[in-house]
Formats: sequence, C-alpha cells, structure tokens
Amino acid sequence: MLGLKLKNESSTLLLGSAIGKTIKSFNLQNFEIHLNGNLGAGKTTLVRGILQYFNWGDVVTSPSYTLCEEYELDGMLILHVDLYRITCPEDVEILNLDRQVEIQKVIFIEWPENLQTDRNVDVIINLDHDKQARHAAIECKDSDIEISIKTYYENN
Repeated sequence: MLGLKLKNESSTLLLGSAIGKTIKSFNLQNFEIHLNGNLGAGKTTLVRGILQYFNWGDVVTSPSYTLCEEYELDGMLILHVDLYRITCPEDVEILNLDRQVEIQKVIFIEWPENLQTDRNVDVIINLDHDKQARHAAIECKDSDIEISIKTYYENN
C-alpha cells in the first residue's frame, strides 16, 4: 500500500496527474478506481487532476446530484460516479457502468461501499484530512500500477 501526505490542493492535483499517466501507460480496456473519504476529503479534486492530465479544460464538478458525470476525451470514456445517495442495487444498474464501448473506459466511484456488489477494481484510494493536510492510502491490484503512481508523484 502506498501512503502519501498531500500538503495542499496542488499535491492532490499532482496525485491525479500521476494516476492519469498510469491509466494512459497501462492502457487497459477498463480501469476502475474506488474513492473513499468523508465529504471534503478531496475525491472530486483528485478526479479533476486526472482529467486535467488528459487535457480536459472545462469545469469538473462533483456528481453528487447527477450521480454520474461522463467525459469523452482522448479516446476514452470517463465515468465519475457518486453513490452517496444510492440505497439499492437497482439505482446503480441505471448508471449502466458495465456498458460495452469500443474505447477505453475509466470509472471513478465515490462512496463505493454503497455498490452492494463486488466489482473488478484496479485501485482503491482512501482519502482523509486533518487540519494540516490530506492523506492518501492507495491500494493497487497490480504492484506495477502502484510503482507507476509513486514514481510519477515523487519525480514531479
């Protein structure tokens, strides 16, 4: 497990860039990341950093009310999902997360504990914050993914 202290918003955005580079490098057909953390822990900021790495120039908003924000860019479909208000599996099914696409699909799920089903997840990120900084605990199913994130983050 990789543990990082994120001193400020710029550090969180840099971690997003590291994850974006890793997603691009591994070029898996489907890449799924689960984001855990209290309100205000930095989940959407992290996704914004990833999207900025992929040259998304528009606003990135939390999908708290829409449940899913979709971005198609750079040969990818990116789904940013917030399950905070989800209470049953049928609500998740409506989002059609497992749809087949010809391009790479990347899924970010906030509040994954509300899924109520198992999914094939590549990275789990636990974000926490105190008065000084955010803390990220990153667990990857493949050690090469963890090494890639760590290397980019520490060298930039």
